[in-house]
Amino acid sequence: MKTNPLQRAAESIIFAAEAPVPPEQIAEIVAEVTGRPPSSVEEVRAAVDDLNASYEADGRALRIEQWAEGYRMATAEDVAPFVNAYYVGEQRTTLSRSLMETIAIVAYRQPVTRPEVDFVRGVNSDYALRRLMELDLVDVQGRSDAVGRPLLYGTTDHFLEEFGLNDLGDLPTIREVREILDDPSFDEERAKLLQLDAEAAVAASASGPASDDAPTDDARPDDDRSTSNGTANA
Repeated sequence: MKTNPLQRAAESIIFAAEAPVPPEQIAEIVAEVTGRPPSSVEEVRAAVDDLNASYEADGRALRIEQWAEGYRMATAEDVAPFVNAYYVGEQRTTLSRSLMETIAIVAYRQPVTRPEVDFVRGVNSDYALRRLMELDLVDVQGRSDAVGRPLLYGTTDHFLEEFGLNDLGDLPTIREVREILDDPSFDEERAKLLQLDAEAAVAASASGPASDDAPTDDARPDDDRSTSNGTANA
């Protein structure tokens, strides 16, 4: 499929970018370079759709995904095993259970205060929130009008990018989550995770008592890990 100048420009910008690029920014860059009136957002989106169609028609491994209201170059799901094999030896990390609990509460109830997160989890979430902020998945979005004016927390654009979401409306509904939990295959995955947790606990107890200045909530050493959405960014 022959590409037009807008498609070529959009493809090159998205390939070079280190973060999702909004269609408006692509239009502005193209107009600045060419000296022509800027393309509309619809024209940019159509150009990206045509690029993806050509990738698929040609059997290419690349795809342009829309995450955090911008475009990002990524690989197709079916080539994930090859990408994973390439990264063997590097730390492949996931969020720990305590961080996943915390970020789920923030994502679905934002803006939310720390006491509200603590109430839902039943434990102190100060450490978890600080780690999520260090990972740029959560940020302060203001202060509540409640007594003491506690900080309000919400998710970031980086959260959307890491979880492969275009916006918060793409989060699964409670009904969809329940369907996932009722899926027999999920029980198998949960059993594997519980086994890993048990092995980690045995290893930790064998290494000696924990330090007195350890985090106060149920965070574990794997809280320092970041997320992966299963596809590789170009």
